[in-house]
Amino acid sequence: MSENQSCSGNCSSCTQNCSSKEKQSFIEPTGDYNSIKNVIAVVSGKGGVGKSMVTSLLAVMMARKGYKVGILDADITGPSIPKAFGINGRAMQNELGILPAETKGGIKLMSVNLMLSETDAPVVWRGPVIAGAVKQFWTDVVWEDLDYLFIDCPPGTGDVPLTVFQTIPLNAAVVVTTPQDLVGMIVRKAVNMASMMDIPVLGIVENMSYIECPDCGKKISVFGSSGLDSSAGTGLPVLAKMPITSALAQLVDNGQIERFEGDWLNAAADEIEKKFSK
Repeated sequence: MSENQSCSGNCSSCTQNCSSKEKQSFIEPTGDYNSIKNVIAVVSGKGGVGKSMVTSLLAVMMARKGYKVGILDADITGPSIPKAFGINGRAMQNELGILPAETKGGIKLMSVNLMLSETDAPVVWRGPVIAGAVKQFWTDVVWEDLDYLFIDCPPGTGDVPLTVFQTIPLNAAVVVTTPQDLVGMIVRKAVNMASMMDIPVLGIVENMSYIECPDCGKKISVFGSSGLDSSAGTGLPVLAKMPITSALAQLVDNGQIERFEGDWLNAAADEIEKKFSK
């Protein structure tokens, strides 16, 4: 019982400093037919850093380790996950709910592009509708048994990332960035948001870190030297530094990301396995 006699029971709008006041939870349960052990969000403070690429590759790496893996594409207005895996069909539905697509390697995925009549049709929705779609992908999709569900978040700290952080029971987040001077601010924004939501951050993946000369093997920092060590100031481990490579870009364009053969994310996959698998 609140110490305030006129208490309405709605702590979210209450200004009283009651001893009984507790932090309100907005966590939504997933479907009755789902058993999802670990949920990891892939986030960033800005767009164009390669979150979808990192999400896809982490899913591929964990699937290769023998785990049951899924990807929830929460980037509703800029979905790219189906393209990377060569998925072109539309999602089906039965009496249990929405059925996710499945890649050749057995990775389950759900994206708004699987629900559109044309893959290049723009999603011109306002924030609440977009947030509702993300929640539906969590509550209404028949994921069944998964060891890991990776969530590809849109950039920034707005409606959709907030919906993911507040309504889906995340176990951890991975932050993706690039080497430009803005890296410190970008990383801190994403890390601080995770901290506000009590979500642990496993570490940072720096994408487009360098290119490798095909003749001599020298690593060339196209965007300048990495700012992670000098300016990020987060104290988080660097899980990987990924190069710019036309071979990987070609695999994505051809919908064949599961044929990826690089080892850049091995340490990140090992850290995820060490942290959550028993």
